[in-house]
Amino acid sequence: MDVPRDQISTLLDNGLYNSAQMLGCFLVSSSAVNGETSPQLKAENLVLLGDALFREKEYRRAIHTYKQALQQCKIIPKQSTMTRNSLSASNRSSSPNSFNVSGVNENEVKFKIASCHCSLNENRAALVEMEGIPSKSRNLQMNLLMGKLCRISRHTRAAVSCYKECLRNCPCVIEAIIALSELGVGAKDIISLFPQTPNRSGRPPFDHFDSSRWLQRYVEAQCCIASNDYKGSLELFTELLQRFPNNIHLLLEVAKVEAIIGKNDEAIMNFEKVRSIDPYVITYMDEYAMLLKLKSDHSKLNKLVHDLLSIDPSRPELFVALSVLWERKDERGALSYAEKSIRIDERHLLGHIMKGNLFLSMNRPEAAVVAFRGAQELRSDLRSYQGLVRSYLALSKIKEALHSAREAMKAMPQSAKALKLVGDVHASNSGGREKAKKFYESALRLEPGYLGAALALAELHVIEGRNGDAVTLLERYLKDWADDSLHVKLAQVFAATNMLQEALSHYQAALRINPQNEAAKKGLDRLEKQMKGVDPDAPEEDEENEVEDADGDQIEVELL
Repeated sequence: MDVPRDQISTLLDNGLYNSAQMLGCFLVSSSAVNGETSPQLKAENLVLLGDALFREKEYRRAIHTYKQALQQCKIIPKQSTMTRNSLSASNRSSSPNSFNVSGVNENEVKFKIASCHCSLNENRAALVEMEGIPSKSRNLQMNLLMGKLCRISRHTRAAVSCYKECLRNCPCVIEAIIALSELGVGAKDIISLFPQTPNRSGRPPFDHFDSSRWLQRYVEAQCCIASNDYKGSLELFTELLQRFPNNIHLLLEVAKVEAIIGKNDEAIMNFEKVRSIDPYVITYMDEYAMLLKLKSDHSKLNKLVHDLLSIDPSRPELFVALSVLWERKDERGALSYAEKSIRIDERHLLGHIMKGNLFLSMNRPEAAVVAFRGAQELRSDLRSYQGLVRSYLALSKIKEALHSAREAMKAMPQSAKALKLVGDVHASNSGGREKAKKFYESALRLEPGYLGAALALAELHVIEGRNGDAVTLLERYLKDWADDSLHVKLAQVFAATNMLQEALSHYQAALRINPQNEAAKKGLDRLEKQMKGVDPDAPEEDEENEVEDADGDQIEVELL
């Protein structure tokens, strides 16, 4: 009794994958019993079953079934192979979304096996399968997957050629544009790949439907990010946003760049705008979590993590956000969340940066160096350089710290943050303070509103006993900056010069801006004891904020 093969195809086309895989079991077992069934028919039946399993995410079973299909293909006589290939070329798409009963395209089956391996994080096995497909036989999907796998395996040249092939076929493969920019290909080279002549389908050339050249602007913006020209990328993205207002992808890219360069308030505003347009976005939400932590906005951070848990508990961004949330309470727990994000996606940059930051706060600078280097191998952004410099300074490896800071300066010649980084290394030893002062001043000339450099320069003034200079410098910034860290620094300078009343008012101002500022809380507590004539260093029991702990515990319960 035969099982109708067209029925399984109908089920697959209609997305009824569970029914399709159960029916597939009948189909395969009936052809196995029937000795007269040709190997070609057996192979086709096995591919249909494999497709159902693939769609049901039963990847191991799918691989096993597809490989059985390929074994059957080897038995098919040579003559029918030619017929089969011509059949599949004319009647069947190579897309795993397309299910047809005509013939078996072996390259397509290999691609599906590779896709299964990728879903199981078995990138090496996936690459082996993909290498069995001749480059001329690869379609758009195959080239994109091959590009990703070559990049993961650090076969950069092969990855570049695969991504280029994608854009020759279709200029709108944005994944390929971003990958090529990150692999160091210039904007002109990428744009030159876009088809300029009518293609076989008779559609007009790419330039005709792209009269505003928005995609070219987009390529330039991504290449700016890749070459650390953050200012240039923001200008281009802003221009694109005028043409495409409220574009979630563009807003996220802008917010990410703003987060990297320390424009925290602007970045938070853009992340909040994205969430107001689409509250279910997960992309870059770990960046947003880090910013909320910097702002000590624990209630928003708690809400964000709860939201992410309910949207998709399997994404790496969620685990970085969990790591950020738990950092204050349990560093080891936070570290395990950061490591989980990397296990989900080993190329998730922020997982490595978070891991490095945690190792630093746990006083494990050697491990931090490894984590920040891991981040740099993926994409060297400002934060991985900052992390490396801090790690080397913690290890008293001044030479290595200076090398990393200079690398940052070379990579970002127009960055005040990179100049400050070199200054930080020089400031770490008394002999380099004069040099440090010059670098901090250069950073402030390049970016007069850069508060980090102003605070570092003020600290240098204090160390060298120039408290008056420190106060003058910081008070200049008070006019334009309502920043808690600025008030804390001023309070510390006043406290050091025994001007306790002034110190008190600045600590209070800091806490009005950010009630969660730990440095301000501790400083104020110390100051009040001093004003009462009590020894501020006398031991006292620590009190924990139970409410926040309860929130954290609740999230862990939900996760489990």
